[in-house]
Amino acid sequence: MCGIVGYVGGDEALPVLLDGMRKLEYRGYDSAGVAVVADGDIGVVRKAGHLQALVDELGATSLPGSLGIGHTRWATHGAPTDLNAHPHRDCSGKVAVVHNGIIENHDSIRAGLRSQGHKLTSDTDTEVVAHLIESILAAESCSLREAVQGAIEKLEGAFALVCVAAGEPDCIVAARQEAPIIVGAADGMGIVASGIPALLAYTRNVTPLDDRQIAEVRAGSVRIFDFEGREQSVETVMVEWSLDAAEKGGYEDFMLKEIFEQPAALRDTMRERFRSLGKVTLDEVHWSTEELARITKIVVVACGTSYHAGMMAKHSIEHWTRIPVELDLASEFRYRDPVLDEHSLVIGIAQSGETADTLAAIRFARRMGAKVVAVTNVVGSSITRDADAILFTHAGPEIAVAGTKTFLAQLAALNILALYLAQERGSMPPAKIAETIDAMRALPEQVDEVLAAQGEINRAAKRYAGARDFLYIGRGVGMTVAMEGALKLKEISYIHAEGYAAGELKHGAIALVEPGVPVVAILTGVSPLYDKMLANVEEVRARGAETILVAHPGDERARSLANELFEVPITKPLLTPVLDTVTLQLLAYFIAKEKGLSPDKPRNLAKSVTVE
Repeated sequence: MCGIVGYVGGDEALPVLLDGMRKLEYRGYDSAGVAVVADGDIGVVRKAGHLQALVDELGATSLPGSLGIGHTRWATHGAPTDLNAHPHRDCSGKVAVVHNGIIENHDSIRAGLRSQGHKLTSDTDTEVVAHLIESILAAESCSLREAVQGAIEKLEGAFALVCVAAGEPDCIVAARQEAPIIVGAADGMGIVASGIPALLAYTRNVTPLDDRQIAEVRAGSVRIFDFEGREQSVETVMVEWSLDAAEKGGYEDFMLKEIFEQPAALRDTMRERFRSLGKVTLDEVHWSTEELARITKIVVVACGTSYHAGMMAKHSIEHWTRIPVELDLASEFRYRDPVLDEHSLVIGIAQSGETADTLAAIRFARRMGAKVVAVTNVVGSSITRDADAILFTHAGPEIAVAGTKTFLAQLAALNILALYLAQERGSMPPAKIAETIDAMRALPEQVDEVLAAQGEINRAAKRYAGARDFLYIGRGVGMTVAMEGALKLKEISYIHAEGYAAGELKHGAIALVEPGVPVVAILTGVSPLYDKMLANVEEVRARGAETILVAHPGDERARSLANELFEVPITKPLLTPVLDTVTLQLLAYFIAKEKGLSPDKPRNLAKSVTVE
């Protein structure tokens, strides 16, 4: 997912663009560029690499003008080079375009444009849009918005487009097809962005475009049209995030800051849902008790870290509600011909609310007649318009690419939903529900206890940062903790890691164990299987593994088998992932730092995946 910013107003555009691009660089850092309109011309500067490379390239260069667009790129079509960096211009240099998404038919469009004499200089799919707009403006007497509308008719794929033209120095045009774009206006200015953090300094009242909508943004005003040119009403949403939440606040990295914000994210996600003593209140779910009683199957769809949250929730949902739960990678869901009907409940999890595969999965589910609940962190995101009910996680903006606080907030929201279903269906005694709510209320303070051990985890990270491979093992919910821990390590330290069911070790994974390989074992929340987990630890130790164990305080048997022992407080078994995961987040973070890597900006990754 790329970072897009546009500004029009009374101030100089370039400082606003660069400020917004810094806030969105986590969405793409292969290259960056800006285009500023002034005096009937468009000045463009582009540079491969992180945003700082563009800032250095600009140096003392002045790009005066009060209208401009900027872009930080996550490369899809075309290598991350200066030439392929956005913005892209047409032959005349009078139109500039930035883009997030994929133009699927760009090859055929490119061939047609070249046959008409257009000179295209990049390898990107985006450049064709600038030339299409140029052709329409040359052939017709029309506005930039109308030219963009005409160009879109020829495009196939998913895209968020933001366009400016030298001939309209007071207007930005943005268009959306399955990729997010947000617009806003305040006194004397208008702004466009692909993510909320870039807008917070200027306005909290924003308008997320719906699919097949075009926005015409001017200083102080926004007009919305559909792809057929019909004007639409402008609907705004209020963003509650604070501007400070999108800053590092004294932390060395956003990821570390966000790890330490997890107690607050948990409290905020639980607060309104537990306002009645011993009961769950879900104002967002409007189905009757009778409708909830008719649910015969639950399907969870998600990708990446959100998928692991769903894996953990499967245990609590089934245990508390006695409803069978299927778990699907959203990217595979539609293609396996799933069986759904009006008695099915589909839970779609996406922190950004814009994950393309998850959106497609829940749209498919609704066509099949299923009820859909969305779990997301972003007000006004696409998933909120495609679901029947929405559970917001109140984690605030998450800037680091690797999910941390949004993951814990998802676990809280999913467990709240599971308790609510159990409460409304009568599948769990009220006393047990109240007891579980009390245990959940205690989690933020317990996470603080885990965070207090960061020095010990940092010391262990220094010991193992040179390892080539890690193996993470667990049973039950511990297996899903192992998978999430391995993913975090892979994402930010580039160390090969496998998350594995400990009971499957002898079915293949134990072949990976050789002297010195670190094995992380999750020993919490597995009381019926505790002895079996210890046996697995003994097996890998016998083959020379270095054992890193996550256990409860006072577990001397675990201590006797550990090269490193991380203690986490005792809670209910199904809630242990909330605590165990924080330990493994810190381990991955400190290993990445020891290796001299940026945990906020792992290579080849972007915060949201908005195309298949």
